[in-house]
Amino acid sequence: MYFQEKARIMDKEAIQRALKRIAHEIVERNKGVDNVVLIGIRRRGVPLAKRLKKFLAEIERKEVPVGSLDITLYRDDLNLRLDQPKVGKTEINFSIEGKDVILVDDVLYTGRTVRSALDALMDIGRPRTVQLSVLIDRGHRELPIRADYVGKNVPTSRKEQIEVRLEEIDGVDEVVIGEWKEE
Repeated sequence: MYFQEKARIMDKEAIQRALKRIAHEIVERNKGVDNVVLIGIRRRGVPLAKRLKKFLAEIERKEVPVGSLDITLYRDDLNLRLDQPKVGKTEINFSIEGKDVILVDDVLYTGRTVRSALDALMDIGRPRTVQLSVLIDRGHRELPIRADYVGKNVPTSRKEQIEVRLEEIDGVDEVVIGEWKEE
């Protein structure tokens, strides 16, 4: 199997613009950032959360705590996977009690990842609110979950795949759409 790219839908500049806009929307909706914390869903949600932190600091001149959340053991498809799951670290070195938590992820698709993240988050504490920020919303929800902040809506077919590539993990900033093909 190989991934056949159809189109690049975001480049580095488009990703930066989307994150800056989302940062402004977070400030507006929460009337500042005094009670806001950012938690990135591993893997690509973590660097996106760190970038949002930078933009929020530029806007508000305040540091927003950032953590990372591993949802591996909360997934509802864990028993369907043949391979051994790779469990990452959850690193949240601050209290989320009574906070406005912004969950950050790269792509919103069925909603199952977000559901898993909510379960994991509730095991850690009880936030005042939980809001969701995603770089890409591709539709096809299976659960009643929607993002509060969206970088770009990208209608897709179910056979298409969205790949978010970030400098911190992949060495390049871009979002591409494509399909997995047989060799």
